[in-house]
Amino acid sequence: MNIEHLKTFLDVARTGSFHRSAQRLHVSQSTVSARIRTLEEQIGQILFQRLKNGAVLTGPGRRMAPYADTAVRAWERGRQYLSLVDTHRIECALGVQSALAEWMATAWIAWVNERHPEIALRVEAGDSERLMRGLDDAFIDIAVAFRPRTQPGLKIETLYTDDLILVSSDERSLDPNWRDDYVFVDWGETFRAAYADAFPEQGMPSIRTPLPGVALSHILLQGGAAYLTRSIAGPWIEDGKLHEVRDAPFFPIPTFVVYPAEPVDREMQSVALEGLMQIVRNHR
Repeated sequence: MNIEHLKTFLDVARTGSFHRSAQRLHVSQSTVSARIRTLEEQIGQILFQRLKNGAVLTGPGRRMAPYADTAVRAWERGRQYLSLVDTHRIECALGVQSALAEWMATAWIAWVNERHPEIALRVEAGDSERLMRGLDDAFIDIAVAFRPRTQPGLKIETLYTDDLILVSSDERSLDPNWRDDYVFVDWGETFRAAYADAFPEQGMPSIRTPLPGVALSHILLQGGAAYLTRSIAGPWIEDGKLHEVRDAPFFPIPTFVVYPAEPVDREMQSVALEGLMQIVRNHR
């Protein structure tokens, strides 16, 4: 059975559309249709009910989905395993929201590597949608995301919640001039929407970055203001090098961890999750 046929089947099941899956997979719609038709012929069952505005899984299709998912994940894990050097038992791939990657990835790698050097480690960064696609494709094993997508076969848990607070290099209040040296840190779609509601008249600042560490370094060296998490800004506020802007709104930002309910290697998953929980406790 062709692994690409199974991947295509799973993608159509997620999107509910042959057309959208063709776009996501960068193939023609006729190729998607041919793959699904071949798969249906091989197993002797109709997997999708074709509708005018999409496609939905049939009963056999729903029963097929978890087995197809397991097969794809096992294939990807086996392919990665064969590429490992002899000193590593397995690889663990962590996907992290870009705004968290600077501190989280470094701390997680150090924690796991110190305790389990037999596990090869890989870290990817991106927005929530990219991370969810990585889980879909078995390219990553665990994702830390701001806006995970609920779907069968995945567990979603709140990892922690922090507050985004407006801080500046000098003491100031929320007057009309506070935005002249503002650095916009892109904390994701939820923050962008809340920020736009709170400051509807503000245009896009001249400095923008998805990396809070870059914003922090800039305002410490050059002066300015930025929205940072309380855990990041706290030590600098205590040292008097940053100040919370008076009267500025704050935005709670929950962070979630997402992982397969049925992993290829449960021991590896347990180690990775334990490391995440521990470094979050230490960070806060």
